[in-house]
Amino acid sequence: MTASLQHRTDCVSGIDTVAVVGMGALGVMFADRIVQRVGADKLCFLMDGARLARHGDGACRVNGAEKRFRVCRPEDVGPVDLLIFATKFGGLAEAMDQVAPAVGEDTVLISLLNGIITEDILAERYGRARVVDCVAIGMDAMRAGSEISYQNMGRLQIGARVPEQGRALERLAVFLARAGVPFELPADIIRAMWNKFMINVGINQTCMVYGVPYAVARGGGEAYASMVAAMREVIPLARAEGVRLTEEDLKADLQLLAGLNPDGYPSMRQDAMAGRRSELELFAGTVLRLARQHGLPAPVNERYRAAIQEMERDLPKRPGEG
Repeated sequence: MTASLQHRTDCVSGIDTVAVVGMGALGVMFADRIVQRVGADKLCFLMDGARLARHGDGACRVNGAEKRFRVCRPEDVGPVDLLIFATKFGGLAEAMDQVAPAVGEDTVLISLLNGIITEDILAERYGRARVVDCVAIGMDAMRAGSEISYQNMGRLQIGARVPEQGRALERLAVFLARAGVPFELPADIIRAMWNKFMINVGINQTCMVYGVPYAVARGGGEAYASMVAAMREVIPLARAEGVRLTEEDLKADLQLLAGLNPDGYPSMRQDAMAGRRSELELFAGTVLRLARQHGLPAPVNERYRAAIQEMERDLPKRPGEG
């Protein structure tokens, strides 16, 4: 914690109660850290009746250790101080409806979801002042059944794009420091979000198309070259959108990816292995939409999108998909 944040611990309205919606790898990983530092009675996972019937005991294993989290219906909890969205993108709209009773006038909201549009969706529903822009980066958490495993927890990058988010950002930063959750305050949160988007466009889609683990990021071969090329297509799109991404960012991202568990898989590959439809439209879909808008080429992402669409041709659609 910086000296300035330490000074504000006593003068910023604190975060005491936390709720998480989405019991996937990231939600559980960060919830486990918060519970260890803040207390099990301060955090719960929110679920509707059907999910509560399936996961009502809150039991899972994190890196081999038995864990049991509180699981509650939103209407039984009431407004919380911090609400963390950790669902898949296709479930976000439903989740926002379901957790409405947990959102109060002073609730801070963050998203661990992939992509670059989630904060705008939350802000449209709840107002920009309560939504802190957030990027989850550098982690290699996976979930298989009730087993969550990771070697790298990574960190959260948090920030405010407009002044009215400042109070929520201060409250969140103080809480994350108290909870022992690694975080950074980048000078330009939008640039940080685009940088994570570039990482996902590369590693997520490459691992799915080629059926490979994170080891692909250690270099060499067709899959690695394709990953780098897909990431490189994001740079001119970012610049067209007024965001300064560079080749140096890409090089730093490749170093970060090379440090992940070589036997692990990102979320899209995990979806493929579980027979679920992936978040393709958040990655190649977004790249191609912006490429058309700005008249820029994106041939690798075109190939990725076509390949993944074929892989998913017979899978049921996610909620909200046409």
